[in-house]
Amino acid sequence: MSNEEALRRLKTYLLAFGFLTEGDVEDLLRHVSFRKLERNEFFIREGEVNDEVGFVLSGIFRSFYVSPVGDEITYCILFPDIFIAAYSSYITGNPSVENIQAIAPAALIVLPRREIARLSAVSTGWLRFEKMVAEQQYLELERRVFQFQKESAAERYASLLRDYPDYVKHIPLHYLASYLGITQRHLSRIRREAAAF
Repeated sequence: MSNEEALRRLKTYLLAFGFLTEGDVEDLLRHVSFRKLERNEFFIREGEVNDEVGFVLSGIFRSFYVSPVGDEITYCILFPDIFIAAYSSYITGNPSVENIQAIAPAALIVLPRREIARLSAVSTGWLRFEKMVAEQQYLELERRVFQFQKESAAERYASLLRDYPDYVKHIPLHYLASYLGITQRHLSRIRREAAAF
């Protein structure tokens, strides 16, 4: 995908919200950059301050933290056509407590925090955009909490498979098992049972 095509895709995505004007979006697009990450490269590492947001054009990411005993806990898997950031660090300016890592080769459009802040200071559309992103983060967190409280691991796997069938096969099993909160052995059993139907 060319840079021009990528910018058109982001512009279409942003205008679809209905509250950003062409001028709002064009102003931002003058300040973005493009980034490619190879498998296992990081968008943000624990301890760094997150001062940018990425719009995922291609690839798959995982958000994870390291437990006190040194285990990597994958708590979020991220797919194309969404914004990614370590939001607590982005909002507070404090070092990130999470890592965001590409688990497949990825391409992003990167938006600097300072430009989003500048636009939000002069445009109600961008102010609404920041509010909407914060709301989406909250809703996603709530959805994950409810999933773990109300659904079995098999149901969580079925939901992921239903929503992202083309991507699930590219997620390494140990990351997928961690995301689902189960062992790799349990995941293998769930996959065998799902394939039997």
